[in-house]
Amino acid sequence: MSRLGQRRYHAPGGFSADQAHELAALSRLLSRQIGLVIDRRGRVEMVVAGDASSILIPELPLARTGAGRLRGLRLLHTHLAQEGLSREDLMDLLFLRLDSLDVLTVDEWGRPSKFQHAHLLPPVPGSDEPAYATGEMIPWDRADIDAAAESEALEEEFGRVLDGAVSAGEADALRAVLVSVSPEPKAEQERNLAELAELARTAGIAVAGTMTQRVAAIHPRHILGKSKLAELEVLALQGQASLVIFDGELAPAQLTSLSEVTERRVMDRTQLILDIFARHAMSRAGKLQVEMARLQYELPRLAGRDRSLDRLAGGIFGNKGRGETKLELDRRRLRARIARLRGELELLRRQRYHIRARRARQGLPLAALVGYTNAGKSTLLNALTRADALAEDKLFATLDPTTRRLRFPRERELALADTVGFIRSLPRELTEAFRATLEELESADMLIHVADASHPECRRQMEAVERVLADMSLSSVPRLVVLNKWDSVPRERRAELLLDNPGALPVSALTGAGLERLAQSVERMMFDEGAWRRRDPAAWQEASQEKKERGRQ
Repeated sequence: MSRLGQRRYHAPGGFSADQAHELAALSRLLSRQIGLVIDRRGRVEMVVAGDASSILIPELPLARTGAGRLRGLRLLHTHLAQEGLSREDLMDLLFLRLDSLDVLTVDEWGRPSKFQHAHLLPPVPGSDEPAYATGEMIPWDRADIDAAAESEALEEEFGRVLDGAVSAGEADALRAVLVSVSPEPKAEQERNLAELAELARTAGIAVAGTMTQRVAAIHPRHILGKSKLAELEVLALQGQASLVIFDGELAPAQLTSLSEVTERRVMDRTQLILDIFARHAMSRAGKLQVEMARLQYELPRLAGRDRSLDRLAGGIFGNKGRGETKLELDRRRLRARIARLRGELELLRRQRYHIRARRARQGLPLAALVGYTNAGKSTLLNALTRADALAEDKLFATLDPTTRRLRFPRERELALADTVGFIRSLPRELTEAFRATLEELESADMLIHVADASHPECRRQMEAVERVLADMSLSSVPRLVVLNKWDSVPRERRAELLLDNPGALPVSALTGAGLERLAQSVERMMFDEGAWRRRDPAAWQEASQEKKERGRQ
């Protein structure tokens, strides 16, 4: 075995007659498949022994940079039966992005018999053809392949095809394939992937392709079967994608299973949202909350993230004995950090409680803007109060609550708060971490539900917001529904939207249309219809008394 590892394989077909006979005889003697992992210089990087019917390729050196590049390694292995390349062989070629994969069959006397060669093909967008080419089974001594030259030519063709498929604006962007595996109908999955694509765009990721699979139930470990994984790998090759994003949340076992079959980075919807929150958190409070959510997400996934974490860390501080594993150490450190963050967030909650109490003593009622992310809440706050809160056409542009005073003609005013946007299936880690922020809603005297009337999924988004409010026990708080972005709604849809949402106010925060009527409705609901009085009778009475005393003076 050691002599095999010292050879260079530059002969046609990648081996000489002596080398072929040696490899075949050794394979038959051991009754095992034997594989050689060979680099482009003909050097054997690794010798692998399997069993009689299969071979398991261990962890290879890291792939070369670039989603469209080949690994720079080829695999030559034996088959003890007179069979060519199997489907498992071709899947290894695909998933590992090997330069090529060759099989040398061995006859019953331990002599080389047949040879077959396969290599990847440059992607053809929209094609259902396999992403690899396989040659015919030929006598082993007729093999005439310059493997290194073939690999370099293929890689050049990969680069040419993929560069042509990527637009100039996406050339430098991280590219991803979006995947939905769900019991839901395909139309529902496609709607969810459209939202996932918006999340990816917000995170600066270009979408290279999408894939859906409807299943009766999601497997707790193997979220995709081998054939679907192969389809996914082809799609990633076609789109030059180095990232795969799954809609929904992947269990730790599912992440581990996926990492074992693909070298592309895999993440789920929750992790994508966490990444977006981390980008947009500006204040210390926002950063604390995002870090808290991230650590809670990572804690159960530590083992799958790095399989080397179960190695022993040795005796700690010179103590004798087994010591802790690196995984145990990392878990303990994460739990300690989470405990510290909880303490800091609790302090933040108390500080905000005192701010709200002081506001109530001043007789200042609170109205909170709520709604789906990117519904236009920050733009509406700016338009009503002439504030300068950050307003962007991106999901989760606002994380930190912004509160401004809204004054009315009859010497009335209230505090108007802009809050973090909601989203379908808001990750539980974020809900818990952002309790200090969401408590602003719990103290609100009225809620202004801002909906993006121009969005094709407006109804679903509104229902998602209502579910979150119900989960927070806020269904009884007086609310006003605002159909924002009315200027972008087609005229034929307007009547239907108003019929579906009786009492809702159509406005355009961008153009100012309908804002005067909205301000009047907010004033009437808060003061004349007693939203504030119902919410906090004691504070209302105290504030009313203070106003009377100021009037006498």
